[in-house]
Amino acid sequence: MPLTMAKSGESNIIKKVGGKEETRKFLEKLGFVVGGAVTVVSEVGGNVIVNIKDSRIAIGREMANKIIV
Repeated sequence: MPLTMAKSGESNIIKKVGGKEETRKFLEKLGFVVGGAVTVVSEVGGNVIVNIKDSRIAIGREMANKIIV
């Protein structure tokens, strides 16, 4: 399922990162790699706030849909 459908506070494992090559590289640099753990903190105004690798990151809904957990 896409990251946008994950429940808040629930830890998920990233199964796939989709999108164009440049989008995947950008997300990889932020820490969104296959096998990595990600937890949705909240959704605010279409943005998804997540905890990944001890960091809190906000990404747009469109980007979050490309991350499959």
